[in-house]
Amino acid sequence: MPLHKSRRRARLLRRLLPWLVGALPVLGGLAIMHWQAERELQARAQNSARQAVSHLEQVLDNVAAAARTLLPMAGRPCTEVDLALREQVTRRSFVRSTNLTLDDEIYCTSLFGEFREKVDPTDYTDGSLWLMDGNSVTPGHPLLVYRLSDGARGAITTLDGDHLTSALELIGPDIDLRLQVGAHWIDKLGQVRQGAVPGYPVAPQRVDSRHYAFSVYSGFQAGQAWHLMRSEYPALFGMLLFLGAGSGAACYWQLRRASSPRAELQRALEADEFVPYFQPVVRCGDYRWSGAEVLMRWHHPREGLVRPDLFIPYAEHSGQIVSMTRRLMERLASDLAPHAHLFEDGFHLAVNVTAAHCQDPGLCDDCQALLDAFPPGRVQLTLELTERTPITPGPITDQLFERLHRMGVLLAIDDFGTGQSSLDYLRHFNVDYLKIDQSFVGMIGVDALSLHILDSIIELSAKLGLGIVAEGVETAEQRDYLARFDVDYQQGYLFGRPMPLGDFIKALGDQQRPAVAEATPPLRS
Repeated sequence: MPLHKSRRRARLLRRLLPWLVGALPVLGGLAIMHWQAERELQARAQNSARQAVSHLEQVLDNVAAAARTLLPMAGRPCTEVDLALREQVTRRSFVRSTNLTLDDEIYCTSLFGEFREKVDPTDYTDGSLWLMDGNSVTPGHPLLVYRLSDGARGAITTLDGDHLTSALELIGPDIDLRLQVGAHWIDKLGQVRQGAVPGYPVAPQRVDSRHYAFSVYSGFQAGQAWHLMRSEYPALFGMLLFLGAGSGAACYWQLRRASSPRAELQRALEADEFVPYFQPVVRCGDYRWSGAEVLMRWHHPREGLVRPDLFIPYAEHSGQIVSMTRRLMERLASDLAPHAHLFEDGFHLAVNVTAAHCQDPGLCDDCQALLDAFPPGRVQLTLELTERTPITPGPITDQLFERLHRMGVLLAIDDFGTGQSSLDYLRHFNVDYLKIDQSFVGMIGVDALSLHILDSIIELSAKLGLGIVAEGVETAEQRDYLARFDVDYQQGYLFGRPMPLGDFIKALGDQQRPAVAEATPPLRS
């Protein structure tokens, strides 16, 4: 709405808001998708870790079975049991080597037969498992050692680290899996490291074996959630972009609609922001107020008083001028009726109407409601026909004007002489007054050609028997010139500017007091 120059901040907000609204479903959808992707990754990591634990438990079951078979042989001479040790290596698919111990010392192995090497039970987690980085035979090659003991006797079986790394790789090809045994852990690369297992940025999971002293860690590196979204949710990405574009477009359309002149005028009408202002009209001779033209003004809550030329054309173009004028007449009836005692009989009230009013039969009801609010004969209502939109003659217009005349409502042609339809109005409509435009009045004593036009208009009104009102009288010279030509009524800043209701009533009361005092007979002694 072009009232005043828009605030820069408001314009910036209107430009940014559609982008923000469009980005909202996209960002919200991405957040939900990211949350869903993280949940999916957590489920995958949890499932892979459980599968790894289950598989490694089956492998260790095989290794532990070999140890249980050999444990009863511990303490017997190596020459008697070495064949049994080699048999377990041969028959057990995951067993790499077998050993017998006595008093925490290995004395017989499947590799060397008789062999002496001390055993430190503290190397084994829970006394049963040890993840070691190779031995004297295969240094640097990971081994998982299982120990089973019964008093001084014991059996030790080893598992090749390749079985561990193969299980971690095959179970979770896209997931990082790590096996921890006590203070040591191993990953897919087959390197045994000591210390705490490093955490995972995304979906960290840990699953402990319920049968053996080991744990499996799983998770993903940073950015895996977005990678999953791009690879598995492309359709959702497209839908989010569509929703974002649609939301932004809808917001832009709504802002354009909400900031349109029509929407702003409708809001102002519902808020009752259109108020009447009154400019007095004086009669020739004594120049007393004989009436007033009622002008519509807009008290905007932020912009203040809005000039009529900024909103009246929009109201006429949209057709809202009819509702606005109806509300204006309702306010006239409610605001002026309590002060009717200040009016002389036949006090003129002039209201502007447009072409839209002339096609609305409800105009008669609006006029009748206004007249009924005052005592009979106290107010003379005049409708001034404007020419911003030409009034097309027709049956509806003729019937409307005829009914208005029967009600006692007068018709006047506003700004006569400036529009293209002024003479057509005289020919087609039964009007009562001509209002001389202020542009001709302002040329009194200045421009001779315009003065001749003014004289012609006055002469024309006299020949047609029409009343005449001169607008825009600002100087005494203009007043006196019009008086010499017997112009019926004058209106302009010389007699009073448009004023709100309170000022108009006060000024009207001040004007009435001298007349009342003059008419009151002097007191007798």
